[in-house]
Amino acid sequence: MPINAEYRGPGDLPEVIPVFPLPGALLLPRGQMPLNIFEPRYLAMVDDALRDGHRLIGMIQPDASHTYSEAKPVLFRVGCVGRITQLAESGDGRYILELTGIARFKVIEEMTVLTPYRQCKVDYFPYIDDFTARKGEEAVDREALLAVLTDFLKANNLKVDWEGVESAPNEALVNALAMMSPYGPPEKQAMLEAPDLKTRAEILIAVTEMDLAKKRTSGDTGLQ
Repeated sequence: MPINAEYRGPGDLPEVIPVFPLPGALLLPRGQMPLNIFEPRYLAMVDDALRDGHRLIGMIQPDASHTYSEAKPVLFRVGCVGRITQLAESGDGRYILELTGIARFKVIEEMTVLTPYRQCKVDYFPYIDDFTARKGEEAVDREALLAVLTDFLKANNLKVDWEGVESAPNEALVNALAMMSPYGPPEKQAMLEAPDLKTRAEILIAVTEMDLAKKRTSGDTGLQ
């Protein structure tokens, strides 16, 4: 999706960003994530992001295995910053928006702030390749990815726009399938932190194959 800003490297992004902790939410560079915002603190976060002009929100997962306070869960150390590229008001106090992923980041520290939402100082340099579209996509085993996608759809009685799938570049295909995958926070975090697109595809394939094997063993086809 075209956006009204160009991010050529870490220097084009702020060091301190608002973060939205959301379990199971996976945003990846150039991927689109729809969000339904209704909590007052996150409504304020969106308002501030628009007012400040940067339109940026960092998506990050809470780390349930190390969390002792539901009010302020511990965060994973890696997230992805996205730009608000679509926004609509629902009429009942909610925002319906879409984030477009820009680049992953590593949390350096959480800031002490007066805002109702959390903010972190972050470092984009470990993921500098995220600023180059389609980096490393020629190394992806597209055939293996499509094979496991076919098995997943068949096992869950789902259909897909195959014309769209076949025309999608490897980066868009891998990232879209990873973001839409039905797996839990640990698997989503592993795909987020993958060092390159090839590894992300391999993780997605492995996780899906394990899921399918488990369903075959239990006799569960995934049908409701």
